Amino acid sequence: MDYQTITYEVSDGMAVITMNRADKYNALTTQMRAEIEHAFNVGGREARVVVITGSGKAFCSGQDLGDRANASSIDLERTLRDEYAPMLRAITQCPVPTIAAVNGPAAGAGANLALAADVVFASESAYFLQAFTRIGLIPDAGGTYTLPRQMGMAKAMGAALFADKISARQADDWGMIWEAVEDHKFQAHWRAKAEHLAAGPTAAYAAVKQVMRDSWNNTYEEQLAFEAREQGKCGKTRDFKEGVLAFTEKRAADFEGR
Repeated sequence: MDYQTITYEVSDGMAVITMNRADKYNALTTQMRAEIEHAFNVGGREARVVVITGSGKAFCSGQDLGDRANASSIDLERTLRDEYAPMLRAITQCPVPTIAAVNGPAAGAGANLALAADVVFASESAYFLQAFTRIGLIPDAGGTYTLPRQMGMAKAMGAALFADKISARQADDWGMIWEAVEDHKFQAHWRAKAEHLAAGPTAAYAAVKQVMRDSWNNTYEEQLAFEAREQGKCGKTRDFKEGVLAFTEKRAADFEGR
């Protein structure tokens, strides 16, 4: 695909997707959603970690409403079903770890796009905003699923009803994201963390993603059995053998990702 609204770069096992509509605060269009979906599918095949971030001052301002006078004519159900859902599935079902590097404001669907990633880093000047009720809508782009699970029902309900800004530090404290990082350290920090994952045991990471996400659907006994099956698979990988050898030799493991 010839990307028009994002950039995509791969280096040393790390794929970086950058939403590239800085003049529109990286607002999501039909074209951008298709390109993000495609880039995550490609990144999942040719990299060992995939990062999504924004250009300019914002991470993503959500749905591009274009001409506000015609906004009410948008078929929201179709757009969510046919455009957002495939993009979000590409992120959540990506076989390698995914990171959202939230460099600035993440509002509406932009906030929930970030929360679809496995790990979210946010610069301290960034914020998250469930802006939907401000225009008479409900949280979408997976927000009604991720928010209660990541920050608890009380905080999720308040965030949805009041549509107040949630600072990166609050999001960190509430368990909504993994980490808020000082602005001047942000770029170097998320890159170092992404490099760590890119050099890690890729098969084990894939299993971690699956067992964690599927745990919501399982009973305790079912989850114990699922853990056992996945652990058995991990125990047959080359990375497990290397990890044990490195441990006994008291050195850093050199994982191959298989």
